[in-house]
Formats: sequence, structure tokens, C-alpha cells
Amino acid sequence: MYRRGDKVPSGLLPALLVETNDGRKQVITESQVIMELLDQWHPVEDGYRQMMPNENDDKGMKRYNELARLERELFSWWCTLIFRPESRGVGGFFGKLTGSEDSGMSGSMQGFLDCLSKVNDALASTSGPWFFDFADHPTMIDFIFVSHVERMLASCAYWKGLNLRSETYRRQFPALNAWLDAFEKRECYLAFKSDYYTHVMDIPPQYGPGYDGGFENDRIKYQKSISGRNGKSWTLPLDFDDVLQPLYRGPPLPLCVLKAAGIVGDNGVVGGEGTSYEKADPVKMAEASRNMAGWKLAGNGENVSGSIVRRMLISNHRP
Repeated sequence: MYRRGDKVPSGLLPALLVETNDGRKQVITESQVIMELLDQWHPVEDGYRQMMPNENDDKGMKRYNELARLERELFSWWCTLIFRPESRGVGGFFGKLTGSEDSGMSGSMQGFLDCLSKVNDALASTSGPWFFDFADHPTMIDFIFVSHVERMLASCAYWKGLNLRSETYRRQFPALNAWLDAFEKRECYLAFKSDYYTHVMDIPPQYGPGYDGGFENDRIKYQKSISGRNGKSWTLPLDFDDVLQPLYRGPPLPLCVLKAAGIVGDNGVVGGEGTSYEKADPVKMAEASRNMAGWKLAGNGENVSGSIVRRMLISNHRP
């Protein structure tokens, strides 16, 4: 067993130690390279899903590489928007980095939104919700994008007051939001999808501090909602749903829990995947959520479950 510092002194994650047949070892810390290697080691011929265009598909590989470059471009604009102070007063290309006096929007935000338009156009060019049509499931490039887009949704709302899932931006970026909707209907994605609070707490140690800016009134409102400082979002009784990060566009609980509770999805199927649960019975959903929370707490070790029992006993014996 290795400690992280033994092989990756910088502490970078993820990290993969690769050993070749001739005994050579190499530590790889680039996420995309790791994903592509794992795909090579799990080919379609062995029963795994196709995640990349075929090697002899020159057009498909060209599109894949173009999309990978677009993801890097989007990441760059996101870093410029979130991790640098916004300013105004310079036009032209440099103005997109520093801001434009007469645009009403910082240049970094405009550049970020312009790049999102390119992503939206790339998604709109296919017949389904994904970046490629050769499969009816998300492929490699979808996963490369979504890990950072998920961070972008949280950070743009928190530091810039920019809610990219709002009705305004659903109209401006319909293909992008359809892509996110399709992900959020898949249990495998929801199993590792994070929430906005976790993201905005995790981002500064990884990337540096985010700078407040953008649309101030919305920013303050979103910051209070995400951090629980609005006196409502973290206060019992909780609202049935969260306007900023809706829970019911896909399965809000594991499918097995929804099936056990007899909760019907919006497609009429009990505990089904690939559908929303916005019209589901709120009473059944609340009960299933309480049962799920109790099961997770009770299954998290004797210390957690024991402390809960002790508190219950203490509260029941108070005069």
C-alpha cells in the first residue's frame, strides 16, 4: 500500500500508477489521459460500452479532439471569470479579459457566456442530448465536460449571481440544459454528483479564492441560500424543493428506494430511471427521504448511530 505522497509528492489527484510489461512504471495525474487509458483497457469486445469514436473513424476522432480543445477553452474562461477580479473600461479582445465599459457585463463574463454558446451549438448539432450520436449514453467527452460544468454551475451562482439553470439561460442554452437534464435522469451520474455548497467549499483549496462580482443582487441571494444564511434553506421544516438546484428533474433517491416506497415517476413507472419526479407524491417522497436518511446514519458506524440513540434517550428523559 502506498501513501499519496510516496508516488505523487505534489498531492495531485486523481493519480494512476501504470506498469508496463517490461517493468517500467509511470504515475499519470492527467484526468483525461487516465480516462482514455481505462477505456482502452475495457474494450467493447469484452462487453463494455463504447466511450470513444472508433480508431478508424477519422471524422469522429477529429470531432472528439475539437471538443476536448473546446472544454479547455471553456475551463480557461471559467478560471478568468471566477478567480480574477472583474473590471471594465477596455474594449477589443483584451476587453474580454478586463471588461468592456459599455457592455453592461464584464468582459470575462461575456467571454465565458460566448464560449458556453459554442458548447451549446456543439450539443445542438447531434440528434440526442450527448456530444456524439454513435451511442445512446454519455461517452468520454461528455464525462470530461460534466465534471467541470458541474463546478461552473455552483461557482457562477455563488460568486457571480449567474444561475445557468434558470429559465432565462435554459432559453439561451437549450441544448446545454437538455444535456444536463439527461445526466440528472441517470442514477449512475447522481451517485457522484455533488451539491453547490460542497463545490464552493472545495473549489478555493483547489483553484484559489473566488471573487465576488457579476449580478450583485442575485449573487447575495444565492450566496445566502447556498450557505444557509438566508434563514430558510437550512432551517426546518425545509421546502419540498430547492429552486436553485432542483432535486426532482431526475431520481432524487436511489431507484431501489423509490421502488420500495412505490413512488411513481413522471413517466408513470414506479422507481424508473430516465424520467423526472416533479409530479411525484410529496408525502411519499418525504417519508422515503426520512427512511433513507435514517438508514444512512444508522449504517455509518456505531459511533453515529449510538450518539443518535443517546441523544434520543436524553431528550426523552428530560423533565
